[in-house]
Amino acid sequence: MFATLGIIVTRIQPAFVAVLLVACSIGRAFAQDSEIEYLMEPNIPYANVGGTALALDLYRPADADNPPLLIWVHGGAWRFGSRESVEVRELIEHGFAIASVSYRLTPVAPFPAQIHDLKAAVRFLRANAQRYGYRGSSIAIGGPSAGAHLAALVAVTNGSPAHEGAVGEHLNTSSDVQALVSYFGASNLTSILDQSTPFGLNVRTPALELLYGGPIEDNAELARLASPVFFVDANDPPMYLLHGDQDPQMPINQTHELHGAAKAAGIPVVFDVVHGSGHGGPDFYAPARTAAVAAFLHDALAQHSGS
Repeated sequence: MFATLGIIVTRIQPAFVAVLLVACSIGRAFAQDSEIEYLMEPNIPYANVGGTALALDLYRPADADNPPLLIWVHGGAWRFGSRESVEVRELIEHGFAIASVSYRLTPVAPFPAQIHDLKAAVRFLRANAQRYGYRGSSIAIGGPSAGAHLAALVAVTNGSPAHEGAVGEHLNTSSDVQALVSYFGASNLTSILDQSTPFGLNVRTPALELLYGGPIEDNAELARLASPVFFVDANDPPMYLLHGDQDPQMPINQTHELHGAAKAAGIPVVFDVVHGSGHGGPDFYAPARTAAVAAFLHDALAQHSGS
């Protein structure tokens, strides 16, 4: 099932320690606390854009048969970050496969390149579900910060030509997802600056200019195209939204807006306000909260349990 690669031994704890041993046919890792074992296959190419290979890393519970899949989209203000950051890796312990995906960052290509790449990743993962051993009918997507924004946009734009793009080799495969988990993400780029603190403006303004490929004031249509709130409808998947009420960087009103749009559309939605927390931190990934996210995902994906 898995291509030849090195064995990676990793302990699931706040500081990840990896030991790479050359040989064998699958990556195998062990969680220190729960003694859970999972399989890892890194660097799976899913598309090629202009000679640049786009890749993902796949994690799968060793003892799970055909588990549901969570696609994880890393954060980093759309301009940096790496798929090596998988803050929710503990969800493997709850029976999920995780595909952590790279996408073109804004210094390489402005929007909508990022959403085109992620749609291609969803299509690739669905088309290759049997090959890699997870349930192609049960795909959730999530991420933190800018990754949450992109994940939300994927979740609410199935079939939208401007968002689907033409990246990858599986253009006739659906990019639909069955659940969304958003950790302190943006949802309305037309209102985000008005909601931001001075600190937030210092972070967000240059990031948005890179995202648009030009001045903010010249890209109002692109800002709307990049805003999930304008595309929410009754056909969208259930959502679990988390945001810290002391976030100085990403206004919590961004998640209030997405929550409101989901409720108005009649979509099942949970808004988990992480009291006292800012932009990320351990409270978002504490065991009890991870268990709640896992329960939500299992419930949301249960109706899509076919192969």
